[in-house]
Amino acid sequence: MDILSKVRERHAETYDLHKKYINPQFVRVLEVIGFNRNYVSGKGARLIDSDGREVLDFLAGFGVFNIGRNHPLVAQVLHQMLDSDPANMVQMDLGGISGLLAEALAKITPGDLDAVFFTNSGAESVEGALKFARQATRRHKVVHCHHAFHGLTLGALSVNGNREFRDFNEPLLPGCIQVPFNDLEALERALSGGDVAAFIVEPIQGKGVFVPDDDYLPGARRLCDKYGTLLIADEVQTGFGRTGKMFAVDHWDVVPDVMAVSKALSGGFVPVGAVITRRSVHARVFDSMDRCFAHSNTFGQNDLAMAAGLATLEVLQSENLPARAAETGTYILDGLREKAQRYEMLHEIRGKGLMIGMQFGEPRSLTLKAGWKLVHKMNADLFGQMITMPLMEKHHILTQVAGHGLDTVKILPPLVIGKQEADMFLDAMETVLKDVHRFPGSAWATTKDLAMRTMKSA
Repeated sequence: MDILSKVRERHAETYDLHKKYINPQFVRVLEVIGFNRNYVSGKGARLIDSDGREVLDFLAGFGVFNIGRNHPLVAQVLHQMLDSDPANMVQMDLGGISGLLAEALAKITPGDLDAVFFTNSGAESVEGALKFARQATRRHKVVHCHHAFHGLTLGALSVNGNREFRDFNEPLLPGCIQVPFNDLEALERALSGGDVAAFIVEPIQGKGVFVPDDDYLPGARRLCDKYGTLLIADEVQTGFGRTGKMFAVDHWDVVPDVMAVSKALSGGFVPVGAVITRRSVHARVFDSMDRCFAHSNTFGQNDLAMAAGLATLEVLQSENLPARAAETGTYILDGLREKAQRYEMLHEIRGKGLMIGMQFGEPRSLTLKAGWKLVHKMNADLFGQMITMPLMEKHHILTQVAGHGLDTVKILPPLVIGKQEADMFLDAMETVLKDVHRFPGSAWATTKDLAMRTMKSA
């Protein structure tokens, strides 16, 4: 079977196949906002579409490609594994590579997190973390935050703070309590009954890129200790160098009881994730020979994922990518904050490392305010597309709107970018911001056209 020839022969059918067999609504979204590029290859921080156009990838598969797309070292390691005819997933035996990856993870995680359970995704890591916490504490309540995003499976969805994802899925897990992010008083009220198994939190929230005050996570750690609650850090997006540290909790010297990771762990080649815990937590779950399968899966320790994980950790460390993310991220943050002083609709720049959110808000000037209100009357989520669409159409830079109704645009570029790519993005943002601050003008006309197309396609 010549798979590459088959893919090339039918590449033009990609969108039709997705319409027919996978998700026609997502196809419509891409077509309406002009993101239907039909990519054919990728390398590092760049994508090539079917028309040969190069796109600067500032989305990185929602944070999967921290080491860049198709890193040669990970590809080489996977070729080696395939050529070795591995005795993969015997199940009633142990895989050598999974032990090596678990050891490597234990060496880079904070504190005494040294017990590893491998999964296939971020949502599965969260599901495992919740189960571990409930079994280890013999409690069932879980506290989570407003705006939290921990995945879309039913357990993870139960601790999801976004109404648009929870709709049509109620009732979810009982005993899940929502509190405001960055509010220690609210957290203590939720924990004070002494009956909460875990507080699960993203060190930096992905939806909107909300960064906590410096006392929040250390305070949450103290409160969890006070009330016998386990602290779960969801590092699925923030982990592996994304925020300028290997893990985001490292910014505040906080050691959680349980950490959920995924996304960037395999360099984007193979689905993989992990639940990493203190040995004391793990021992209360797997507490006897009878319970050696207290939590299990089929593919979690597959050799290809484990090998890709080992190679990815090697790249992160040998290329010093967390430090590079910190340096380049500071450069971009400084550049955007300077623009926020000049452009009245750019209200706030949030982030650490290369996880950055640009918060837009209502302008002061009457003319722009009229345009702002008109756009939001048409659709509460429309304004962000005024930024992301021209970034793609005119500047060939892929970004995303950070969440429903937030007026936030988010970037998650691969950690391999440098000053050249940062300047390309900052220069493009300057042009886009200038256009958006002219009302009436082409940016506003494009947005009105988008609204009309959206209504027609609904």
